[in-house]
Amino acid sequence: MENLSLCGTAVKALLLLMLSAALSSCEKFPVVDEPDDPSPVSLEELAYIFSRLPLEQEHLDEVHSAVCSSLENGYDEEYMMSDLFESPGAGVGAAEAATKAASGRWKRPLRSLLEDYLEQAYVTRADAVLPAPGSSAEYISVLTQSDAQIYWPYSEDWDGSSMPVITFDPGDGMTANIGYEMRPDGSVKEVVVTERTAKERPVWVMNRNDDSGYQTIEMLRRQDPDWGKGGTIVIRKDTKAEGFDTSRTLILKEFEATRNYDSWFAGASEFWVKAGSVEDFYATTEAEMRLYSPSITDFLVVVKRSQIGQKIPFNAVIVSEWTEQLESLAFMITEDDGGTLTTWKCSAQVKIKSKGYGFDIEIPFNSRDDIVWRGQLTRKYLEKNNNVEGHFGDVYLTFGII
Repeated sequence: MENLSLCGTAVKALLLLMLSAALSSCEKFPVVDEPDDPSPVSLEELAYIFSRLPLEQEHLDEVHSAVCSSLENGYDEEYMMSDLFESPGAGVGAAEAATKAASGRWKRPLRSLLEDYLEQAYVTRADAVLPAPGSSAEYISVLTQSDAQIYWPYSEDWDGSSMPVITFDPGDGMTANIGYEMRPDGSVKEVVVTERTAKERPVWVMNRNDDSGYQTIEMLRRQDPDWGKGGTIVIRKDTKAEGFDTSRTLILKEFEATRNYDSWFAGASEFWVKAGSVEDFYATTEAEMRLYSPSITDFLVVVKRSQIGQKIPFNAVIVSEWTEQLESLAFMITEDDGGTLTTWKCSAQVKIKSKGYGFDIEIPFNSRDDIVWRGQLTRKYLEKNNNVEGHFGDVYLTFGII
C-alpha cells in the first residue's frame, strides 16, 4: 500500500478540500508528523490502525463498558490505552477489584486484536503508518504508557450494535476532520466527521487524557462514610465533636455550564471550583487572629458535552464551618487547559468587634486555564441568595447554607 507524506498544514488543506467536495474512497492514508506534540504516540496513526481492526460486537461492548465506567466515576467518556491493555473494559478511576472483574469479561479483548495486527504489520512492514524503527512489543509498551485514549462522545445514545466511525483530535480548535467509516463487509471509507456526526452515530475519537490524574467529585463522594445509602450525599470536611459545633456550613448545591470551552474532539469541559476562606474563625482580638490561616477547597467537576445547559447536583462543602465572623471568601472557577502553575492572589475577610481584617490567599491554577469567574463572595450575598441560582460567567451556581 502506497502512503503519502504530508505536513500538518497540508493535511488541514486536505480537510478543507474534503469539506467542499466528497472524496472518493481510498486506502491511501497521509502520515503526518507532529512536531509540536511531545507524545511519542501519533493520534492520527492510532486512528488509522484502529480502523483496520476486525471489530466484533464484543469489542464494541468492551469500549462502551469502559466509557460508562469512566462516567460513573465522574470522568469523561474515555477509555485509556493503559486500561485497554492492562484492564480491558475498565474505565478511569476503576477500583482494583472492579478492574480485575472487568478484565475477565472478554473472551478476546480489543488488546488481542491490536497485538495481532501490530505483530503482523511489523513482520511484513507493509503498513507505513507504523513507527519505525521498532517492534510490536516496543510500540505497545509506548502506547500503554502514553496518555492516548478512545473518547466516545454521546455514548449514551448508542444503539448497541452500530459500528463506529474512527477519527482523531486534529488540534487547533478544528471542528471537522477525516474519519474512517467501518462497513459490515470489512471495508473502510473515508468520511468527514463533525460533532453532528457524533450525535447521530457512534464515533470513536483518538485523543489525549488530561483528567485521570485528578480525583473527581464522584471519587471523593465514595470516600464519604454515607456513600451508597441513597439520597443527597454531601462531601464533608472535618467536623467538630457532636454538640460543640455552632457554625453553619456553606454548600455548592448545583452546577450548570452553559457552553463548551474546547473543540468537541478534545472532550468534555473540566471545571475546577476553588474557594479560599478562614474556617472555624472565633478570634476576639488581633493577636488571636494570627493563630488562623486561610484554607483552600477545590473540586473537579467534569461536564460532558450532552450535559451543557443541565443542572448537575454538586452537593459539596465549600466552607465547613461558616461562622458569623467570616465576612467573605475568595471564589474561583476555571476550565482546565493545562500550562504552567501560577496563582491568583486574593483575600478573604473576617470581622473582629465590627472591624474587618483581610487574609491574603494564593489560589493555584494553570496558565492556560480559562477563567470562568473569580471574585469575592460575601456573607451578605450568600445569606440573601440561599438556595437561589446565581449567574457566574458561563455557569449557574446554587449555594446553600445549612
